[in-house]
Amino acid sequence: MADINLRGMGVALITPFKEDESVDYEALAKLVDYQLQNGTDYLVVLGTTAETPTLTEDEKKKILRLVVDKVRGQIPIVLGLGGNCTRAIVEKLKNDDFEGVDAILSVVPYYNKPSQEGIYQHYKAIAEATKLPIVLYNVPGRTGVNMTAQTTLRIANDFNNVIAVKEASGNITQMDDIIKNKPARFNVISGDDGIAFPLITLGAVGVISVIGNAFPREFSRMVRLALAGDYASALTIHHGFTELFELLFVDGNPAGAKSMLNAMGFIKNKLRLPLVPTRITTFEKIREVLRGLSIKC
Repeated sequence: MADINLRGMGVALITPFKEDESVDYEALAKLVDYQLQNGTDYLVVLGTTAETPTLTEDEKKKILRLVVDKVRGQIPIVLGLGGNCTRAIVEKLKNDDFEGVDAILSVVPYYNKPSQEGIYQHYKAIAEATKLPIVLYNVPGRTGVNMTAQTTLRIANDFNNVIAVKEASGNITQMDDIIKNKPARFNVISGDDGIAFPLITLGAVGVISVIGNAFPREFSRMVRLALAGDYASALTIHHGFTELFELLFVDGNPAGAKSMLNAMGFIKNKLRLPLVPTRITTFEKIREVLRGLSIKC
């Protein structure tokens, strides 16, 4: 298993669509270049923010290959690969092409609401099916079940290729428990932009960011300052984004991120159903905040 450094700001890439809702590969290539040029530490491809449930298998393969070809090993690539059928994930891990992929991000199974033992056995099967590093992803607001600190730590201790957890439970006490009791080789990554700063002060190693799609330079600087212990400077940047954190998710993810990128001229403001763009009122508030931040829109 190759070493991978997921310290800093990773960006959960959106999937741009054209007006006819086909994937806009040209816009995606430009977004990847934008990330590479502005301090992003690693990219997360085909995660929740990519609207992955609405993509075909062929589209997923094309998106991954485009990103791998663009990045050319300059920064790590983490591939979203999760689901609520353990057997299907194991088969993909055994049979798919992972050239250029540095790690897997795998979400807690959703909808069928497994017990903590079921979650453990799910990740046990995944860890044993691949030599790739694995990042757990706990997001109970989407999955319907919380992976407890006890279960996270049990998995972390039992499987050497499980290297981190993306924690988006919103429960700071739970996250702090994991940070306090984890093995040294295992890391905690914030799954929410809004709590990235406080979580880093507790010992997290960074964030997998949505807002980084639009502001990679500014937000990665905040993360680096916090990791370096310059909390005062980091807090100033964090507070500069407070209003955008709320606007980013008020109409769902990635609707907020896409409206920002649209206002900045990067992409069409298109999503695939069942997701829809932000309300006009939200979009106008986003434009207003961007102008206040001296972002051209």
